[in-house]
Amino acid sequence: MVELHDRKKPAKWPDLIGRCIVSLILVLLTQSTQFLVPHFFSDLSFFIQLLLSAMMLLTVASAAGWCRRLLRVRSSAPAFVFFSVLFVWLVYIAFVRQDASLLMNLLFNGQIILLIFGLCRMLFSDPGLVSHNPSPSDAIPQSLVLEIDTHHQDIGLGDRLRCCPICKTYVKGFDHHCPAFGNCIGHKNYVLFMVLLFGFIWTEATYITCLSQYSAESELLDGDGARLEVNFSRKVARSTMLFSILQLVWQNGRMDSLEEVSRISNCCSI
Repeated sequence: MVELHDRKKPAKWPDLIGRCIVSLILVLLTQSTQFLVPHFFSDLSFFIQLLLSAMMLLTVASAAGWCRRLLRVRSSAPAFVFFSVLFVWLVYIAFVRQDASLLMNLLFNGQIILLIFGLCRMLFSDPGLVSHNPSPSDAIPQSLVLEIDTHHQDIGLGDRLRCCPICKTYVKGFDHHCPAFGNCIGHKNYVLFMVLLFGFIWTEATYITCLSQYSAESELLDGDGARLEVNFSRKVARSTMLFSILQLVWQNGRMDSLEEVSRISNCCSI
């Protein structure tokens, strides 16, 4: 059996807390800029609003990246995903829940809870790390590299051994490193990764369905005395709908690319 050096070191707590705070600020900034689209461009078609929303996301991402490099601060992608899910959940509870059916409430809340549980499980899961007793040097001998290359030719996709360029660790059945889930994807957690990815798509589709029903209900309240409150809640719901649709499109594209990568890797392994 090939045993390799594993140096996946956990970050220190002050650093983790700082990254989480930066991620929370980025989520609030992202959702605030998304709110500007239905607030100032409510008369435009939904498709145009979706394009504007995508442009706003790209602009915010570029500006946030520049600011982080300037201030030399780091964020956490898993924390960004968690706070984004939490924000959508709070919007649902505050505005959408009262117009949804009991079945839809149970379904969506259950999906959110399972997503959060899955995120925590994925973050701390073992993708199939291969380690050995620490040696004086971290360098891998050339003979060991040749042994690994030979090993690649004799095993299937689920048993291949590759080094993650992010974590600098060797993972059995390595597929890729997922920044959003903060972990490598290997033969031990690949199924969990795919289930979690399908879970995000299903939850976002459910949320968009709930928002469509809520928008239809709020249209009927436009003539009521609470018009200002209805307009505000509708804009918040519309902004999260735009964000969810963009996420849904991105994740569907990601799944297609992952299937293509897996197909190529399978061909290369034969």
